[in-house]
Amino acid sequence: MKTVILPITLAISCLSLLGAAPSQSSKWESSLRTDLNAMADRLTATLKPWSVPARTFKVEDHGAVADSETVNTTSIQKAIDACTKAGGGVVLLAGGDYVTGTVDLKSGVMLEIAKDSRLLGSLSLSDYPERIAKRKTVMDTHMGMHQSLIFAENVERIWIRGEGVIDFRGTKKNFTGAQTIAATPGRPFGIRVLDSRQILIENITLKDSACWMQNYMNCEDMIFQGMKVINQANHNNDGLDIDGCRRVIIRDCLINAEDDAMCIKGASLMPTEDVLIENSTFVTNCNALKIGTDTQGDFRRIYARNLRLGGVPIDMPSLRGKRECSTGITLATVDGGDVEDILIEKCVIERTRSPIFLRIGSRGRLLPGMPPAKIGALRRIVIEDITGQDNFRQGSSISGINGGMIEDVVIRRVNIGMVGGGTEQMVNGKVPENEKGYPDAQGYSRNGLPSFGFYVRHAQRIQFEKIVVTPAKPDARPLMAAGKNVKDITLDGSPIFTSSKD
Repeated sequence: MKTVILPITLAISCLSLLGAAPSQSSKWESSLRTDLNAMADRLTATLKPWSVPARTFKVEDHGAVADSETVNTTSIQKAIDACTKAGGGVVLLAGGDYVTGTVDLKSGVMLEIAKDSRLLGSLSLSDYPERIAKRKTVMDTHMGMHQSLIFAENVERIWIRGEGVIDFRGTKKNFTGAQTIAATPGRPFGIRVLDSRQILIENITLKDSACWMQNYMNCEDMIFQGMKVINQANHNNDGLDIDGCRRVIIRDCLINAEDDAMCIKGASLMPTEDVLIENSTFVTNCNALKIGTDTQGDFRRIYARNLRLGGVPIDMPSLRGKRECSTGITLATVDGGDVEDILIEKCVIERTRSPIFLRIGSRGRLLPGMPPAKIGALRRIVIEDITGQDNFRQGSSISGINGGMIEDVVIRRVNIGMVGGGTEQMVNGKVPENEKGYPDAQGYSRNGLPSFGFYVRHAQRIQFEKIVVTPAKPDARPLMAAGKNVKDITLDGSPIFTSSKD
């Protein structure tokens, strides 16, 4: 492969000779900022907790025993049913440790786990009967995910909160199964909510699911605040997955996940729109903040700010003792959905192999019988004010495919440290195209891209400004490198790559 690299010293020297060119992003970026700030203000002003009727339903009144042994599924469900029938209220667990299998959360119900109490998942798989979605989705069809501890479908006004803990007890010892990107038989989800609205998850600790911790599909008007998720018990331990959801606030949360921590998906075949993510920490052994992998729906108007992203720090649990992760930020489309109008700012990224990973692919996973997926767009993206240390050797990547150009991206004021030690062999290494592959950075020159900063391919109108990546050890690679099919790539206003062919 011939990688075309314009030395960064030459790019910088051009500034003094030519002067800084006008920003190629100025028109769309100004509009993007205006729209997303207005969206954030609107969500903050209008998306509020729903009013809970002053009725309390104690599960003990329906036969529950908080002895950490009795399986209370029937009793807890009776309390939920009585609450919704009465017009809503609080279902209260306040007496100790309550074991349960699958419960169906219903409209108007706040499930409260009081301080010093726990809701414990049953250790018997037979206590998790399947809940088959009424509306087919890509997830149910391809991945067979039908079991969970808490399930809700076609409901409104549900709330989970409390100073207590929901411990799903989903360790590998209790629920076995291999790590996979397909079905996870025998390992229930923690929470699944489908086709619902007015959802609030607040000030609760969620611990140790057997698979994904939370999955919300085609839901509207959701708030996640003050939530702590520790999901380092098993394979495929995602932290929070919202899928085809609209009008969402995620704030003041801590998520530590073995798999993707904060993930936005599209398997519901519905659009994701108007999402505000702020003032939170997402750490992981995989991807910290991610759009993908399933990207069948469109994604637009997503604003993330004031986040700590990356690998698991030494003072937090990690399933295999791993401290590094794949990416801090992943924005990807591989199943036809468009990803556009995204602003991510003021983030710390640490302990990642690839701090920023932007990807277009053509996997095209859809429901059987659907026409083939188009190649999705990835455009109008701003990522700025990124700091952090202790990142690993791979480097960041902006990579489309033939027929799928990433376009209109601004990456500004990045100042991060990494380990360094890159070699000449990495400079001349071939980066796989892998057009139909899984969109995770570890599948694209995991041990070292041709550059220690950013590698760009199949992309146009990419604007870099004030990029500082500091290797701790000498690195033979340049800050920036390009593969084939690049156009209008600038650093501080000056072009840095010419067109190239692999």
